[in-house]
Amino acid sequence: MPTSLTMAEAKAQLGKLPEILARKRKHRSITVRRAGKPVLTILPYEDWRAIQETLRLLSIPGMRESIRKGMKTPIEKCSKEPSW
Repeated sequence: MPTSLTMAEAKAQLGKLPEILARKRKHRSITVRRAGKPVLTILPYEDWRAIQETLRLLSIPGMRESIRKGMKTPIEKCSKEPSW
């Protein structure tokens, strides 16, 4: 399945797109084009929710730096229980 479809192709395959995207391991989105220009991106709902959560977390002041610091922390120095 291509990662780009025309509007007519997307319309014709709309009912099949969830299954097609579920089978893909990479590029789990499809760009829909009209007159050769991208106008829409279709992606699995769980991917959209993950994007929303990432944006929410990154909107919290200091969260980006905290995540980066945490990623560098050795596992043996991590707390077993969250402090929140």
